[in-house]
Amino acid sequence: MAQALRPNTAGGLLATDGRPHPLQDALLAVTLVLGLLSFLTAIIDEDLHLLSSWAGLAGILTGAYGQWISETTRERFGLILGLGASGVGFFLGMAHGGLIG
Repeated sequence: MAQALRPNTAGGLLATDGRPHPLQDALLAVTLVLGLLSFLTAIIDEDLHLLSSWAGLAGILTGAYGQWISETTRERFGLILGLGASGVGFFLGMAHGGLIG
């Protein structure tokens, strides 16, 4: 019955170690928003290639830094989703016209 004495650390959404990580959570949110923006603007319209390529590049950079300083698996999982969306949006934006246009 040693399991009953352990604290439940899976209660938080992102911090599985029971401690707050405000910088990592902010980087995760920014990476997910930039990835979603980049992916959607690259898919919806070719004329938005400037927005999709710059948002994708910013999402890749913030996601890479977030991966570097992340402390929990849940943070890394969300960052990988954001990085993937940012990468796809970035490359589609580059294929449709690039960063400068």
